[in-house]
Amino acid sequence: MDPLADLLDGVRARSAAFCQAILEPPWSLRIADGAMLALATALRGHAWIVPDGGEPVLMRTGDVAIVKGPAPYTIGDDPATAPDIIVCPGNRLTTMDGVDVTDELRLGPRTSGLTRDGSAIVASGTYQVSGEVGDRLLNALPAVVLVPRASTPSPVMELLAQEVNGEGPGQQVVLDRLLDLALIATLRAWFARPEAKAPGWYQAQSDPLIGPALKLIHGDPARPWTVALLAEKVGASRAAFARRFASLVGEPPMAYLTGWRITLAADLLRSSDITIDSVARHVGYANAFALSVAFKRVRGLSPSRHRAGV
Repeated sequence: MDPLADLLDGVRARSAAFCQAILEPPWSLRIADGAMLALATALRGHAWIVPDGGEPVLMRTGDVAIVKGPAPYTIGDDPATAPDIIVCPGNRLTTMDGVDVTDELRLGPRTSGLTRDGSAIVASGTYQVSGEVGDRLLNALPAVVLVPRASTPSPVMELLAQEVNGEGPGQQVVLDRLLDLALIATLRAWFARPEAKAPGWYQAQSDPLIGPALKLIHGDPARPWTVALLAEKVGASRAAFARRFASLVGEPPMAYLTGWRITLAADLLRSSDITIDSVARHVGYANAFALSVAFKRVRGLSPSRHRAGV
């Protein structure tokens, strides 16, 4: 495992919602489905993505965008076009005054619009991200990530668009896996762009010393790692390794390890009913007391209070 693989595992698609809208200017949709993450592409024409309080982003044909939720946003043919349809959870469509028009606008499986001849087609899939691991990935992204068509060599979005129109056996599973692949390809392409300002943990993965160390940490976070042991494993002196890790990742090795362990523990506390002592051993602490000390230092509250939702 590596940092990106671990974070992507926290946002894996499971029964994701998909839709394809066929539109004709002037058009504008208010996206209020509450999804934590949406992946969208313009299959035909263009679309402006307008976050509330943010700058409009133009998505041309073939571009791929990742939009962070769950706050509503608008997508339209022009930033100035006022929305007339609200996209609600479950791909339910309503007018601005709440009248349900889902059936009236349905053109086929997961496809909506007034006519199939519209000059714009926008396809999207959404994730309902949960847990602290997924949050770490979301926190590394701006409100809207846009990867131009020229930087997205993967044909996954085209395959995804084809599958959205189908109704074959295992359709949802196929769509989920294609959406995951599309997200991975888009994130890789985005982080490779200079304007992305990729987080330190991502950039450090390509370093010959720190990359292997990050894989060791993520592959076995419960192991009693020390700076000396990590340095030995990657063939560097302790001092040189510590300096390089802090310089590339943005924090010392043990601080990074502690942060990742606490993130894993936070998810386990909320998603399972195993004892706090078991959670502690699972993420690399000797017992519940040791985990509690670290958890309070990092999060400001005890593991039991976190589990209770305080």
